[in-house]
Amino acid sequence: MKTKRFLLFILLVLGSIILTACSRGPISTNWAGLAADAEQAYISNGSFIYAVDITNGKEVWRYPAEADAKQVFYANPVLTEDGQLLIGSAGSSHPFFSLNPKTGKENWTESFTGAKGTWMAPPLVFDGKIYAPNTDGYLYILDMEGKQAADPIELGGALWSTPSTDGKLIYVTSLDHHLHIIDPSGSKAADPIDLGGAAPGSPVIGTDGAYVGSFASTIEFIKPNGSHEAIATAKNWIWGAPALDGETLYYADLNGSIYSLDVATGSQNWGDVQPDGPVVASLLVAGDQIYVATESGSFYALDRDGKTVWEKTIGGKIYTSPVASADLILVAPYQADFILAAYDAAGKQAWTFTPAK
Repeated sequence: MKTKRFLLFILLVLGSIILTACSRGPISTNWAGLAADAEQAYISNGSFIYAVDITNGKEVWRYPAEADAKQVFYANPVLTEDGQLLIGSAGSSHPFFSLNPKTGKENWTESFTGAKGTWMAPPLVFDGKIYAPNTDGYLYILDMEGKQAADPIELGGALWSTPSTDGKLIYVTSLDHHLHIIDPSGSKAADPIDLGGAAPGSPVIGTDGAYVGSFASTIEFIKPNGSHEAIATAKNWIWGAPALDGETLYYADLNGSIYSLDVATGSQNWGDVQPDGPVVASLLVAGDQIYVATESGSFYALDRDGKTVWEKTIGGKIYTSPVASADLILVAPYQADFILAAYDAAGKQAWTFTPAK
């Protein structure tokens, strides 16, 4: 039943984007995107992108100044080393552009508008280029000024997750059940790898390859040459990206189960750990704790043995992956009384953020 419910959820996601894009006013009907540096959190939520002061939860700026019914924001913003904040719109007008993270002003005089679909996935910045996946099935390649740097690469299927890189190759997952390995130098890479199920989460790079979860309810380990094997299973679909910490891979499924895999031995480190609802968001490992956000609106901190350190009822539903910033953990619920909250490692709430109208 949970799997069928999430099929319906996916359809509602796509439908809400279309309705939002066609409406005359801004509607926030979906999850938020979230990123942070040491000073500010950046949350994309419907009609706006907000910068929030990490120390007190106050709004620093919002973009745009007034809601535009043609622009909708759901993707995680991406901070670059040269001081840009990159994001694309999921509305009927779907430019890809760059903001100044300190001021919220546009960096590029002309946004990139070459894509035919919407921007649900964050881009990868690698070797001076921006690799931006789109729901039209193409990976667009831009320079750091937003100009097209190379022909887009047709991968097929909707691209919902940020690509990953091992420093040489780029790994991209697709909802068409495949993982693609791309050599930016132009040399031929491996053929598309069939994962057996849609993969809305990003690959996680390990020492000798990448780990990918999918709706096949497996974790696949893929080597750079394209060889691959299923190294672990789950009770239900895996939506979020795994989290690799040393030799331990943490992942979760839509059954609400949390797993801790010893990648060296292939054995599970703990028994059944199951909070109160499906887990869509990726897990966050920070310090000695693993942070888990559930669709039921709860937020957990687990220790390395899978024991609950603390639990908070956030409210609403949580589909956005938590993010660490300074000494705080940020969580962004959907349909709650606020759109962003900050907790310390002991579970004490530092602040919440609700945008002013």
